Amino acid sequence: MAQHNTLGFEGEQAAAEFIIKQGWTVRERNWKMGNLEIDIVAETPGRLHIVEVKTRTHDDKFDPMKAVGPAKQRHLINAANGYINYYHLKMEIQYDVVIVVGQPGSFKIQFIPDAFYPRLRSYR
Repeated sequence: MAQHNTLGFEGEQAAAEFIIKQGWTVRERNWKMGNLEIDIVAETPGRLHIVEVKTRTHDDKFDPMKAVGPAKQRHLINAANGYINYYHLKMEIQYDVVIVVGQPGSFKIQFIPDAFYPRLRSYR
């Protein structure tokens, strides 16, 4: 496995452990539907959390919201819709981002709840 893949895997593992420590239930990791993927699908009572994990070795001028820009947000929203339809869920959805910085064993975690909201469409 390439070094960046190993770092990403370790970062997702650290993010999942962080989420579990918050008392959340992790439903899925790396859920895929076609070319869509959700890093972590978690649940709290009545709420489904779609979690995007970004792992970096250092945080020099790293803006996490640029890493989860409009295209990535659309990707996650479409994946979440697919997940909800597949499992016939009726829950509120929250889109969260977990930033993992450092090296395995000494990661720092930054949690961004409600990192973005789906845009509403107006039909006229």
